[in-house]
Amino acid sequence: MAVPQSPKLSLNQLQFVKRKAVNLSQAELIKATALVSDSFLPLLIQPAGEGINLISWAASNRELIESYLLKHGGILFRNFHLLDLVEFEKFIQTVSGELLQYVDRSSPRSAIQGKIYTSTDYPPDQSIFLHSENSYAASWPLKIFFHCVTPAQQGGETPIADTRRLLQQINPKIRDRFIETGVMYVRNFGDGFGLPWQTVFQTTNPDEVEEFCRSNHIEFEWKPGNRLRTRTHRQAIATHPKTGETVWFNHAAFFHVTTLEAKIRTALLAEFSEEDLPHNTYYGNGSPIEPEVLDAIRTIYQQETVLFPWQAGDILMLDNMLTAHGRQPFIGERKVVVGMSEVFSSQEI
Repeated sequence: MAVPQSPKLSLNQLQFVKRKAVNLSQAELIKATALVSDSFLPLLIQPAGEGINLISWAASNRELIESYLLKHGGILFRNFHLLDLVEFEKFIQTVSGELLQYVDRSSPRSAIQGKIYTSTDYPPDQSIFLHSENSYAASWPLKIFFHCVTPAQQGGETPIADTRRLLQQINPKIRDRFIETGVMYVRNFGDGFGLPWQTVFQTTNPDEVEEFCRSNHIEFEWKPGNRLRTRTHRQAIATHPKTGETVWFNHAAFFHVTTLEAKIRTALLAEFSEEDLPHNTYYGNGSPIEPEVLDAIRTIYQQETVLFPWQAGDILMLDNMLTAHGRQPFIGERKVVVGMSEVFSSQEI
């Protein structure tokens, strides 16, 4: 049987034929895969071809990015070739709105440009234990972004862990006690170790410090020599405002003296009484947290930690309530910057 032929069109007829628009779906512009084969966290997003601008793509895909983030807890954007910190800041604004100022500080950070900061100014030979940013505070960012400008010669990873899984792995008896009591944070400023209160509260006016403390449910006590002690009672477990999931959300292990590296812990305990330590944690009723409880919590963090090497240009976007982060020691030059967005208050829980 003869196969029917399509009728031939003349050049004059061709000019009236409408071209069919080639419309690649937004999903086809990127590749979304697991970064680590045996882990849900983080999701790796890369361009599917050349010339795909991350900011332009993100502007058209905010809902998709948000759904990925709430599912996985973290997204690593790789190989999009951002040009500078201005574009990093623009990316944050595009997917999450205006950036936040770093207030009620606990870590030394330096402002680089606008509200973009160094990720931390701790010495390179020290590790930073995993934590969710400002979980000790009355309010915190829902999102935190890291941008690797220069990866370290060796080490310097940003370890991450799913706070939903952390909560699931913690012994129910430990979990229930923290649910019942919460966490108490005791901090001392002006004793020659740790951040001064002027840096933490971003003011040199004691009256402004007192007003901030009252507004944020922080007990304060001025000590001789312009020194300050604060006590704060906060939640240990929180409910995510968008997913409704319960998460392990606190600095109970991070701020406890036993989590510090041995040489630093020994030096501090030789210099200060327990009540005068730069920071320490207790159950919410003020009673000590047992060493075995802290050991168990730290072990679970270690078991749930996901590590990956930075590449220049990487952007790591984390849901701050769903994913904890830290830092590994490193050798060589390392530049990782950070921005935060979407403030959320504990009063909204």
